[in-house]
Amino acid sequence: MRTIVLASSSPRRQEILSRTRLPFVIDVGDYDEDLSINLGPSELVVHLALGKVRVVASRHPDALIIGSDTVVAFEGVIFGKPHTSARAKEMLQALSGKTNSVVCAYAVLDTESGRVVTDTMEVRVTFRSLQEYEIDAYIATGEPLDKAGAYGIQGMGGIFIEKIEGDYPGALGLPLYSLMRTLKAEFGIDPFSH
Repeated sequence: MRTIVLASSSPRRQEILSRTRLPFVIDVGDYDEDLSINLGPSELVVHLALGKVRVVASRHPDALIIGSDTVVAFEGVIFGKPHTSARAKEMLQALSGKTNSVVCAYAVLDTESGRVVTDTMEVRVTFRSLQEYEIDAYIATGEPLDKAGAYGIQGMGGIFIEKIEGDYPGALGLPLYSLMRTLKAEFGIDPFSH
């Protein structure tokens, strides 16, 4: 079977892909994610996912490289990772009691042929109304600082989520159903036949 390379340092993406029992290696390049590029959410995450796979492709001459990226979109604004407590608080206050979109894309690059397949998906996430002390306490955990939109559904941030519409693994950063469909249909990789 072809070598599968996950171009991601995300523990969530690694855990999601490991559910397939497909053997894979991790190779994280030094791709600089630039969220200021003037693209819509879907186009931006595809651009970033492609950047990630292209950075590591030269190190794997006969492999399938998988890269993924996720942003939160709310009222026409892209929410990346807040990095600071003040920005996290702004984001969480904006999302309180509202529905946002988690937009995720993946790219699969076949380094032997140069062929690339990408796909995007959107998950709608509805927050309950949050009180200020909850926001402050959540930020104090440090969890929201490195999460798109300042929340982690799989962590303590899940306490705030009233409803999720769409692919749950996609909301975590890797749309498993769509990725497995692509690997099987486009590259002949089937987790049930290895």
